[in-house]
Amino acid sequence: MKVAIAGFGVESVSFLTNLLTIEDFKHSEWIGSEILRSHRGMNTVPGGFVDVCEREGIAMVPIVYAEASATAPVSDKAFDYYSRAIIDGLKEHRGTLDGVLLYLHGACTTPTRPDPDRDLLLLVRAEVGPDVPIMLALDYHGNLDASTISGATAAFGYHYSPHIDMADTGRRAAECLVKTLRGEISPVTAIARPGVMVPSIFSATTLQPLSSFVARSVELPQTTPGVLDVSIFAGFSYADVPNCGFSVVVVADRDRSLAERVANDLSRSIHDARRELHVPGLVRNLTEGVSYALQRAQSSNGPIVLLEHADRMIDSTHVLQELIRQGAKNAVVPFLWDPDSAAAACGAGVGKTIKLKLGGHSSPRSGGPVAVEAKVKFAGEMSYSVSGPMYHGLKVDLGPTALLDVGGIVVSVTTAPSVAVDEDPFLQFGMRPQDFDIIVLRSKTHFRAVYEPLAEEIVIVDTPDWGPADLTTLPYRHAPTATSYPFVDYD
Repeated sequence: MKVAIAGFGVESVSFLTNLLTIEDFKHSEWIGSEILRSHRGMNTVPGGFVDVCEREGIAMVPIVYAEASATAPVSDKAFDYYSRAIIDGLKEHRGTLDGVLLYLHGACTTPTRPDPDRDLLLLVRAEVGPDVPIMLALDYHGNLDASTISGATAAFGYHYSPHIDMADTGRRAAECLVKTLRGEISPVTAIARPGVMVPSIFSATTLQPLSSFVARSVELPQTTPGVLDVSIFAGFSYADVPNCGFSVVVVADRDRSLAERVANDLSRSIHDARRELHVPGLVRNLTEGVSYALQRAQSSNGPIVLLEHADRMIDSTHVLQELIRQGAKNAVVPFLWDPDSAAAACGAGVGKTIKLKLGGHSSPRSGGPVAVEAKVKFAGEMSYSVSGPMYHGLKVDLGPTALLDVGGIVVSVTTAPSVAVDEDPFLQFGMRPQDFDIIVLRSKTHFRAVYEPLAEEIVIVDTPDWGPADLTTLPYRHAPTATSYPFVDYD
């Protein structure tokens, strides 16, 4: 057997005006055999692809795999570039491929395409023809409808957020492909949409009642004869697209009506629980949240996490400014994306005190730059292998990076964007999370795998950036319109 491996993934906040360029993807781009070398044994989708293919003795044709952080829309030029790279790679092996293993995020947008994941998948289908099976792995936050996945033989999504099962998802897709090629199964796919949107902060699969639905999706293939796989997708509510929101995808063996029944049943259950899925009481306003965290830290036995979840470009400064205003000490803001400040600190050198305008450059909603005097504690190039459960083992290259002391608040600034979700933003500087009273994170759900057991308490604050908890504050033009419950139930 001979199988192609490729992928292109990004989660697009369509309200942002900047665009991701080809250069933005170069930090996380692997071509040809680099895919196999870099992802073998890693908790990534291609890591799962490689695991199964090597175990089953399948010849792999790695083409290109590129991804970017959850951020802005992709420029049409960048989308065309990677689409062309994937299709050109398939053309080189035209007529010789037995199958395709493809990763797409599911929530990518470009200025001219509301569903570029669908468009790329259809290009792949057109190139390999109608009879070559294509197994599609997708992110749990993908926005999907029937047309999005119409080019795939079967589709599989992460079960969990935090995404601790990315490699497992790759393995599920690859194992389905192997069984299909051996004639053991003939997969068919059905999708149902419950008509529910939630902000990303409420999509954590450790929260109830969502965790019970996810557990059910994992259990169904084990207990229902003929069902091969079930995926729940929470969608990505910051992509202003017509297919925004939850979906359920079911893969069955030959029996399409079975797949449809299971998908519709689980979809109805999610729809019925739509109000319970929306839990605004978890979120505090900025001033109150920071004040509460500082008070709580005075008697805490462990760090308090302040979650600035609405930040979409990893450069928001709302919480940093409020910490400074309220006189915080022994707080830390890891991995603030600010190439200019990183370059200035690296140019000044360790031990120097310099004036900077930190963060807040991505949009007017990000809080604006903060004028500070900062002492440089570390300055230089930084790369490392991820130690946490997400992307475990994968190499991260932050480029020029600096660690700054801003009046008792430690801030690390990076050239390449990277979200702090594990202990690496501390360990790489010789620190520990437990050394701080307050830790500012900008993740939505992925931090929970490490910080739920580590933190004394997680305090979620809402800010006016482009990922708010209140979806009614966003200027939607294309997403489904709310009826009985604002931007949650659109059925």
